[in-house]
Amino acid sequence: MYRRLRTLLETWLAKKVPATGLGLFRIGFGLVAFQEILFLFHFRHLIFDPLPFIDRASPVLHLFLLLWMAAAGCLALGYRTRWAALANYAFWVIFVVFTPMWQDFDGGFDQLMTGSSFLLMFLPSERALSLDNLRLKLRHSTPTRPYQPPGEVSVLAYTLPLAFSLGLLYFDSGLHKLSAEFWRNGMGAWLPPTMPYYMSALDMSPLLNLKWVEMFIGYTILVFQFLFLPLMWFRPFRVPLLVTGVTFHTGIVLSLNIYPFGFAMLVHYFLMVPFAWWRRLHTRLQHQQPVLTVFYDQDCPLCNRTVIIVRHFDPRGAIAFQGLQSQARHHPELDAIPQATLLRDLHGLDRGGRLYAGLDTYIRILIALGYAAPLGWLLRLPGVYHWANRVYRRIADNRQRLSCDAACPVPVAPAMEDAQPFARWYARYAASDRQIAQRIAKFVVLVLVLQLNSTVHYGLLYRWAGTRPVNPTLVVLDRLSDTLINYSHAFLGITPHALYLHDHFAGYHHIFALAYRDPEGRERWLPFVNREGRLLAPYWGRVQSMWANVAVTAHPSRARLEKFLGKITAYFAVRMGVDLTHADFAIKMKKIRTPMHWEKDLRRDNLAQPWRDVGTVAWRQGRVSVLLPETDLEML
Repeated sequence: MYRRLRTLLETWLAKKVPATGLGLFRIGFGLVAFQEILFLFHFRHLIFDPLPFIDRASPVLHLFLLLWMAAAGCLALGYRTRWAALANYAFWVIFVVFTPMWQDFDGGFDQLMTGSSFLLMFLPSERALSLDNLRLKLRHSTPTRPYQPPGEVSVLAYTLPLAFSLGLLYFDSGLHKLSAEFWRNGMGAWLPPTMPYYMSALDMSPLLNLKWVEMFIGYTILVFQFLFLPLMWFRPFRVPLLVTGVTFHTGIVLSLNIYPFGFAMLVHYFLMVPFAWWRRLHTRLQHQQPVLTVFYDQDCPLCNRTVIIVRHFDPRGAIAFQGLQSQARHHPELDAIPQATLLRDLHGLDRGGRLYAGLDTYIRILIALGYAAPLGWLLRLPGVYHWANRVYRRIADNRQRLSCDAACPVPVAPAMEDAQPFARWYARYAASDRQIAQRIAKFVVLVLVLQLNSTVHYGLLYRWAGTRPVNPTLVVLDRLSDTLINYSHAFLGITPHALYLHDHFAGYHHIFALAYRDPEGRERWLPFVNREGRLLAPYWGRVQSMWANVAVTAHPSRARLEKFLGKITAYFAVRMGVDLTHADFAIKMKKIRTPMHWEKDLRRDNLAQPWRDVGTVAWRQGRVSVLLPETDLEML
């Protein structure tokens, strides 16, 4: 079996495909990571401070967040891609393992990002839509022979992330769903959007009130999750799987307030788009005729670099370049202009026959690119134009020109010392495709063993048997399996995907909200949970997970609830200008219903339930105490 796997991997390794989808996946993944790190930085006091603004986390952590944000930005741009991927992976592991993101603010999103971040360190995602490609072009091109970096990758660069990040996740999640009663009833997609803590601001009632539609969606999700991994390898099934997966995850983004997970899953589907679609899209976006023709001095190194840069950022072919030294390419519009004047600036000729020079040419280039047009319009503003023109003239008048003839160097492929450090290391470590396939096969086996350990341990034995082993030998094996899951969870993102199942919603019949009570007895609701019971934006994602999955559960722990009541009130006290030397916050509770069978208008009914006061969060001289009668917790 192992030998057959190795042979199959060697075959796939030799099959080359365009890198466009991989590049788009890298960009999308980097942007999802960037926005999540921005979220962490914005809510750093709520997430990382033991007690927000009172007992603060180390300020070095804020610096690490900024460095992590820079790494995610470089990953999205494709700048020093492998180093950025390495830094991004290291930061995911460090923050998840050593901060409250491990348990208090974890909703399953971090494991997906950790696993895909690990794979991105080894994927050649810089071969498309990257600044690294531009760096190679600038380094190895000459005026007469432009260098084009490799634009193809092994098909394994597409299939491995799909299999590990999506296929194994779906299969494990589907196995867990079979133990949940409401999933077996076909209500898996119906119940979470009816629960106030999980629903988005978009009212999905017209869809939720159609029982047959919800059953169809629920059962289709189950079937899809089990079939994705075995069918994704076959071409006829890829488009149906792509459409189904994108539809479901778009539904998650629209109907639930866990949008980061939805977007993180969606970007993986760039890897499933047929290559013919990218080619067809590229053809449709191409200009039949250039919008602008730019004439440049071929003996000017700066002008040649400008040509390479503009061409790199002009995938639609809106701009054509012609060298002034190529007399056969001269246009009649240029004949009346002295050669010295032509060589002094870049000149641009648009479709209407209008001629531009100097800064005006650059402005027209930006406008012709389309997406850069706002920058071009900005440069045309009075004051900005004159300042930019002075900068341009200083650069243009001091540039150097070369006499480039047959003595010009001939471009060569990047030498090994110019290649990415990971590529240099891996080339020495695995010099042949057979060796590379062998190492990939070992990694695949390792991942399958770790996933099997997690799925069997929690998805079958623990969830279906319902008891822990009592035999001493089995107890040791159980603890060893738990330890192994902790490591695979931290470093590869392999973890039980038992999210929002029967044991989570069963008995979840009460939710809490908070309101500040001023000395006159007037109440102001914290802008966290509103009067309907919905969690308000931007406190979604991992903050929602903290409140709805950790602080408040079907059977909340008093210690855990008190801890997060203190965190929330301390955080919002600063935002609302409340002095914590003497402040009281009312704890409000209302009943909701989470049935395992379909009910019409459940979303509306849960939002309409009344609140009642059940306790107080009291702050005195910066110290917090929670006054919540035991009877109110015991009744939950």
